[in-house]
Amino acid sequence: MAERIVSLIDADTIAARVRELGKQIAEDYKGRNLVLVCVLKGSFVFTADLARAIESSTMRIEFLGVRSYGEGTSTSGVVQITQDLSRPIEGEDILIVEDIIDTGLTIAHLLDLFRTRKPASIKVCALLHKPARTRIEVPIDYLGFTIEDRFVIGYGLDWGEKYRNLESISVVESQ
Repeated sequence: MAERIVSLIDADTIAARVRELGKQIAEDYKGRNLVLVCVLKGSFVFTADLARAIESSTMRIEFLGVRSYGEGTSTSGVVQITQDLSRPIEGEDILIVEDIIDTGLTIAHLLDLFRTRKPASIKVCALLHKPARTRIEVPIDYLGFTIEDRFVIGYGLDWGEKYRNLESISVVESQ
């Protein structure tokens, strides 16, 4: 059975929305020391574009490795930290940058974890939200797009570590 990649959100639409998010975040954090926490691996493309869209000379970026999917297309429900932050975040304004929020389990876990590190504030920015799969309601302070319950790839999101390099948010359809 052949597979076909179908674009759901094209690159131009993504770029425009990322610029809007960056402008809003820059306005909200004006004069403050913002730390973007890029949740690896899926949000690295989004974080890079978002960071360039936020006009701030005081922003820094941290990387946090998290795994909950493995090789499949559904979450295991267990959040594993594979790489922790390189510097403390106590007293800083934290913005967790996530590729997709579906069940809410990963973000809920990260919010609980980061609260123990005593940041000045903590908010969430997600490229995608899939509300049909929600198991835990979590705050999404900045949101790119709400999507239906389909497994998506591209713009950093993968399927078994493949397809991260696609410019658009896409799905794989069997023919």
